[in-house]
Amino acid sequence: MKAVIQRVRNVRLSVDGKTVSEIPFGLAVYLGIKAGDEESLCEQMAGKISRLRIFEDENGKMNLSVKDVGGEVMLISQFTLLGDCSHGNRPSFTLAEQPERANALYELCGEKLSALGVTVKKGVFGADMKIEQFNDGPVTIIYEI
Repeated sequence: MKAVIQRVRNVRLSVDGKTVSEIPFGLAVYLGIKAGDEESLCEQMAGKISRLRIFEDENGKMNLSVKDVGGEVMLISQFTLLGDCSHGNRPSFTLAEQPERANALYELCGEKLSALGVTVKKGVFGADMKIEQFNDGPVTIIYEI
């Protein structure tokens, strides 16, 4: 399981020209599910995302979590994070989980985050999503378990 976690001021996600989800500030989390990933990883991933201290405190130090600042999470399924470009120029996605199983784990990660007290908005699994994102910092963290 791999996540690209970005601190954002605003994210708006649309499908077919219609806004599906939007958050005012918090984290944009692009989540890739690897073949063989287990449900237990969702709890680990959600815990890390909810506790990751990448928001600035009153002294300008990155010392606060998304929960601490009352931010939200935009959770976006992103199988291309598992693209292997080591051979040739066309990525191979054989490391990515099959769609049905990947969607189940993506949904479970969202549920686990919500259970930790984080407001979660989601993309549409498998859809052609258009994402408008205003990065803050920029701060981008890659977390893989």
